[in-house]
Amino acid sequence: MPLLIGLTGNIAVGKSTVLAMLAAHGAYTIDADQGTHRVLAPGGGAYKPVVALWPQVVREDGTIDRAALGQIVFRNAAELAKLEDITHPAIGKLIWDEVAEAERKGYAVIVIDAVKLLEGRTRLGDHVDNVWVVVCDAAQQRARLMARNNLSEEQAQMRLDAQPPLAEKLARADVVIDNSGSIAQTQQQVDEAWARVVDR
Repeated sequence: MPLLIGLTGNIAVGKSTVLAMLAAHGAYTIDADQGTHRVLAPGGGAYKPVVALWPQVVREDGTIDRAALGQIVFRNAAELAKLEDITHPAIGKLIWDEVAEAERKGYAVIVIDAVKLLEGRTRLGDHVDNVWVVVCDAAQQRARLMARNNLSEEQAQMRLDAQPPLAEKLARADVVIDNSGSIAQTQQQVDEAWARVVDR
């Protein structure tokens, strides 16, 4: 059986950076956010119910405008819950299909990167062997989110406020990676954690 690592942390803390470092160590990596893109694409598992609920977010070419959808759901917890009820089961199926494929290919370590690893309907965190949480300085997190998603400070804060409490993630963490410093400092933490968890 492969070692299954769940990688999580709130938005814009640098999970993708850590995920790439784990891939370089030889892990098979699965990005739940890419799963979101796939299930919301035309023909994806969540496309029809999302379009039925929020027809105003459909572009002329039939694709879903994720920024417009974000403006709706991140302002209203009930709307966000509706979206997650639709998308999470579809994303969960994609992830477990991919885990099975990685097992068939003989990978010894599989990493699932998901913001809602420990929350939401997928309950991904209940099925992993190890939970790794990425954190960074709050001001840094806001600045990264604004730059990455081209958001105003108010829009960024709205998304940050919609995130689950970090304390709940830290309480379940087997490994914490602080991504507030340099890439080299993050790399050192990842290397040390890999040696401790995987190479032991």
